[in-house]
Amino acid sequence: MTATLDSTAVADYLADHPHFFQEHVKLLGEVKLSSPLTGKAVSLQERQMEVMRDKYKALELRMSDLVRLAEANAAIANKFHGWTQTLLKTRHDSDMPRALVEGLATHFGVPQATLRLWQLAPAHAGSWYVNGVSEDARLFANSLLAPYCGSNHDFEAVRWLADAGAVQSTVILPLRSNGSAFGLLILGSPDPERFTASMGTDFLVHIGDTASAALAALRA
Repeated sequence: MTATLDSTAVADYLADHPHFFQEHVKLLGEVKLSSPLTGKAVSLQERQMEVMRDKYKALELRMSDLVRLAEANAAIANKFHGWTQTLLKTRHDSDMPRALVEGLATHFGVPQATLRLWQLAPAHAGSWYVNGVSEDARLFANSLLAPYCGSNHDFEAVRWLADAGAVQSTVILPLRSNGSAFGLLILGSPDPERFTASMGTDFLVHIGDTASAALAALRA
């Protein structure tokens, strides 16, 4: 009586005997497998080539994704570099808030940008960047442990933008010194997909940190 081998036993045998097909070369052309691509029966060699082509295609797609990601990060890094140069060229502390937000709009193509600051030196009292900040906005700033990215839910901070009614998506960045928030930086777009909750925030964190450092000289 001939024992029936299950597929697992056959697979184990072939794995344990890598020279099997060298000893039975004719089987490579005689064994027929069903191709998921054509539905037709193909030889073991042809099926192996199909598998290798699929793997190669998957690697090509992965490589393309990595190249696109690298190009996108390089483009953002160049924009960030241009923006920081704008900040370094700003000679007067009182000009820094305007240079900062206009630089973001110019280099990053942000439709709207603004900021508000508090706990500043008396010389800055009455400046546009200190007006209209409620206690709720200050509490909100301190509660932000990471940049907010997403839909505009009629945030007070968004209402500081020139055309707040047009803003569908926003980024709100806390500006901090020694762990305490002393301002908010706001970006706004009429495109609901420009700023989303799923977007990466690494560069936004760098923007917030750089802006905080650039504005520190205005503090009391």
